[in-house]
Amino acid sequence: MKKKFKKNKNKLSKIENMWIFAMFDLPVKSSANKRAYVRFRKLLLREGFSMLQFSVYAKFCASRENAAKYCKYIEAGLPPDGQVRVVMITDKQFGEMAVFYGRMPEKPEEPPEQLLLF
Repeated sequence: MKKKFKKNKNKLSKIENMWIFAMFDLPVKSSANKRAYVRFRKLLLREGFSMLQFSVYAKFCASRENAAKYCKYIEAGLPPDGQVRVVMITDKQFGEMAVFYGRMPEKPEEPPEQLLLF
């Protein structure tokens, strides 16, 4: 007799959890360019993205579908000039990221704590 294993949908795995990265290079030569840059950066911050490095922002998402939603949101808020790249990686891959520092080592950012909603 075969045993059936039930997936626990309440338990999120490190493979299902995703990180979405927005990496951008936007011009800031004119005042209009600067306004577009500030508007785009504020859009990312409003949506819960955190700055990892200059022009590199990341957000933790509970699923690939959730990350894809933010990708579309970023696309809708693109400035008229410049370049924006979006990449999605699993939480496991994010945890395996190598972080190198110069002389002053800093503590790498911690992933956010999971909230379990019923």
